[in-house]
Amino acid sequence: MLSRDLRLGIATLLLFAAVTAAFPQFARPDNLAGVLNDSAILILLALGQMLVILTRGIDLSVAANLALCGMIAALFNRHFPDAGALSTVAIALVCGALLGACNGLLVWKLRLPPIVVTLGTMSIFRGAIYQLSGGVWVNDNEMSPAFLDLVRYRFLGLTTLAWTAVIAALAAFICLRYLRTGRDLYAAGGNPSAATAAGIDPGRMQFIAYTICGAIAGVCGYLWVARFAVAYTDIALGFELEVIAACLIGGVAIAGGIGTVTGVLLGCLFIGVIRNALPLVGISPFWQMYINGVVITVAALMSARQRTEKRSILEAERA
Repeated sequence: MLSRDLRLGIATLLLFAAVTAAFPQFARPDNLAGVLNDSAILILLALGQMLVILTRGIDLSVAANLALCGMIAALFNRHFPDAGALSTVAIALVCGALLGACNGLLVWKLRLPPIVVTLGTMSIFRGAIYQLSGGVWVNDNEMSPAFLDLVRYRFLGLTTLAWTAVIAALAAFICLRYLRTGRDLYAAGGNPSAATAAGIDPGRMQFIAYTICGAIAGVCGYLWVARFAVAYTDIALGFELEVIAACLIGGVAIAGGIGTVTGVLLGCLFIGVIRNALPLVGISPFWQMYINGVVITVAALMSARQRTEKRSILEAERA
């Protein structure tokens, strides 16, 4: 039987082929680079979300974290335009990591349900944006050229934004496949009782996952604002659904312990092709939310079916 990643890869290629057959210009190299560029932030956030889901968590606040850190980055740049883009990125990263760590601590130490914790912090983060900005936008004329240009720098035909996603994917692949921390993340979500017996604290691994996810969201906050050259209160509103959809399409099990970087990348590219194809076929991009909802539901049903089949096989082997 074909692996899920291979099946998803074939489905993505078939979707790409269908769109290209109808619109040959879709396969132009510059357009493909644009699809990757459009999907870069989704890839980054989905990689962070994957770590959280692997440990049997969920982060509904990831887009709100992005929005808050993006506003912080924009306001910092407005007040200190000569500080440099890298300083702004560092501030966004630290702020995002702290916000993610708050989620992790609440889940780990207070043993609160992740969905409840992150639903609450999502509202808190969104409210904090209004408090910081007073509801006022930060526009491109208030941002320094260095702040805006970093994400637009091109190397080998790809922007810094796209290269950031590529490097993050490679780092996640190496960590999850070859480092002990990656193996501990899988163990903590796959079988918490066995992980505890082996000396792995599942709660601590959840804390690490939430902190890393938050740090990635913080960096994405800067990337989002710099790319679109505007910071406002409703940045990335509802984007967390697209992130979760990419993970589920990519085969990350909502029950934890199962998922691959390759699958997540394919899930993001699948959504990226759909997103870029919708305007070509005359469908409003607002249908993207409807499509995401259908995809999440179907992927969750498939994941539940796989767990049931796996449980049946294990019970049959024991018998």
